[in-house]
Amino acid sequence: MKTIALLLALAPLAPAVARADPSSPAVEQRRQSPAEASAQSEYTRGVRARVAQDWATAITAFGRAVGLRPDFPEAWNELGFALRNQGRYADALDAYDRALALRPDFPEALEYLGEAYVKMGRVDDARRVLERLKPLDTARAAELAEEIAKAP
Repeated sequence: MKTIALLLALAPLAPAVARADPSSPAVEQRRQSPAEASAQSEYTRGVRARVAQDWATAITAFGRAVGLRPDFPEAWNELGFALRNQGRYADALDAYDRALALRPDFPEALEYLGEAYVKMGRVDDARRVLERLKPLDTARAAELAEEIAKAP
């Protein structure tokens, strides 16, 4: 009996709830193309895999993200990072190059590119990247300089 009374008391509120505007994120999600939404969800999945150091899953997710949205510099950069952590340096360089073609002054991609060069023994190339990075991000430049200093 109490349940029926409660439902009857709430019934007049139902039309107001139905007319309520959706929250802003819901509206924004509807405005994204399906490819953008999927690319973003794959990117997010890749970031979670990266944090877990599940490099194979990260490579797959970031690869899907850039497949759906080729103009996604963050996903290209993260793909390069995951590839580098798998020792796939040539593929990592390609991914960093794509990220930097889309955003030439992308400090994180420059740092990671320089670190890949160090891993490959291409210290002179890493130094050239460092010079490019210094005016953009001093903290990242310091990290790259430290990696270069450790190189044999």
